[in-house]
Amino acid sequence: MLKIIGLTLRLGTTALLSDMHLAVNAGEIVTLMGASGSGKSTLLNWLLGDLPPAFSAQGQVWLNERKLTNLPIEARGIGILFQDDLLFPHLSVGQNLAFALPASVTGAERRARVAQTLADVGLEGFHDRDPATLSGGQRARVSLMRALLAQPLALLLDEPFSRLDAVLRLQFRSLVFEQIARLRIPTLLVTHDPADVPPGGRVFDITNWQHRDV
Repeated sequence: MLKIIGLTLRLGTTALLSDMHLAVNAGEIVTLMGASGSGKSTLLNWLLGDLPPAFSAQGQVWLNERKLTNLPIEARGIGILFQDDLLFPHLSVGQNLAFALPASVTGAERRARVAQTLADVGLEGFHDRDPATLSGGQRARVSLMRALLAQPLALLLDEPFSRLDAVLRLQFRSLVFEQIARLRIPTLLVTHDPADVPPGGRVFDITNWQHRDV
């Protein structure tokens, strides 16, 4: 479970979010919506441990009964998927995936894990392909699986479907939700599109935690 407890985010003396409490269960996708500039991306930065210096925060974040609030990014176990796939252009498709694997996975097992991952998302034989030769949907799939191969304990989705056309968006959204449910990863989704909300999923307007006395 991912838990946010009593979070107040400020830009200077201005409170963007005030006394936010939220719990996300294993395998659940909770959606946050709100206008641009309302604090959604800043919230994700804080959860990752990468809050820009212009902002300050009070509150706690817990993941599976472990307090993360003062831990560095690499120790938190939180993954993120952005609007852009951010694949490394100097690495092949397979090397991009291998980059995310834990150091404990070595040798032939490393290559086999990457090959199986590519097969799982319909990209068998793509190990040595240049990412620049992939379609938008293929790049999105590689980006997702790279995030999951890092074995995150929680996942943040920062409008990851917004740059895809309607057909690809539907397909990729289904793939993302399927993988999250399979791996039982607590997930926080930020989007402007109500169509991105999982069926039956909880939705919060971020203004629920704005404009309060602090």
